[in-house]
Amino acid sequence: MITSSPTEAAPRTPETLDLPDYIQTLRHAVDPFVAEHFSWRGTLRLHRNALGWDIFRAPVNIILSPVFVLTRIVAYLCNRLGLRRGGAWLARRRILLRTSVARRVETCIIADLLGLPVTAGKTAFDQTTLEHAVLAAPQFRETLRRCENADDARALSHRVLGAVSEYAGTRSAVSEITTVLFTLLTGAVVFQALTPGMISMAPGVAEAMAHTTAIANFPLGQTIGGAWYGVFATDTSPWLVVATLAVLVMLGSIFAAFVGILADPVQSRLGIHRRRLLRLIDTIEVELDGAGEKPFVAREHYYARAFDLWDAGASLLRVFRN
Repeated sequence: MITSSPTEAAPRTPETLDLPDYIQTLRHAVDPFVAEHFSWRGTLRLHRNALGWDIFRAPVNIILSPVFVLTRIVAYLCNRLGLRRGGAWLARRRILLRTSVARRVETCIIADLLGLPVTAGKTAFDQTTLEHAVLAAPQFRETLRRCENADDARALSHRVLGAVSEYAGTRSAVSEITTVLFTLLTGAVVFQALTPGMISMAPGVAEAMAHTTAIANFPLGQTIGGAWYGVFATDTSPWLVVATLAVLVMLGSIFAAFVGILADPVQSRLGIHRRRLLRLIDTIEVELDGAGEKPFVAREHYYARAFDLWDAGASLLRVFRN
């Protein structure tokens, strides 16, 4: 008598996994995701999106970053004081402009890491399309069914996308920090001074420009002019310092729009991208499980503001010394 062999179980797809297994699958997918999108080749693909309006959005985001950090601090204080509605409202404010690179990162996380259905093409970058992808995701079906109404389901999708957006927004802060490191290196090599930002670097650059111009325009020739101004200091116009600062900020902003090409592979090698994505997955797990609140906190913005305070303090110290 011939017996039939047992039917092999069909492999489980992300759509058929329960929440703990799905989250575990996401954690295993982090390393391949980092290798795909934040390696040298991957980050070059990402930063093709920076060509265009991102060059203008970058300086605006640098100006808005202190406002962003201030709203997050006030939101935290509101929550600690029991004013949760006001804190939640502030936490939802999207102060920074959404860059094309950030939109691309959000789409890659939704489609490639979370495995949600996103329509290909230009609409893949649209926030409404990403929201529809969350609401239609088979992986989130059971969680969405527990929502009492459509508004609660949309609120859940907003919180998930808000966490993804916060993650993508860390790139602007990391770009600022990387720019500061290059500024420090330039100041140490060229001016033999600590220059943690453009404010502290501008006077040195302006003085160098004034010194070079004075030698070039010296009546008795550049050789004697070099000897003369080696003994006597040149006067640097405050307007020259202001103009130099404006030019340096513009150049720094353009640099910040593309510096992720260098920063991404370094962060990948140091495991920073991996740890940040795991924190994002932890936040998504808490949101889907309904176990409480665990917002994704972009700590890099606070580090960048610490460099700003250092820059301002160094500039004030220079003024008092003079």
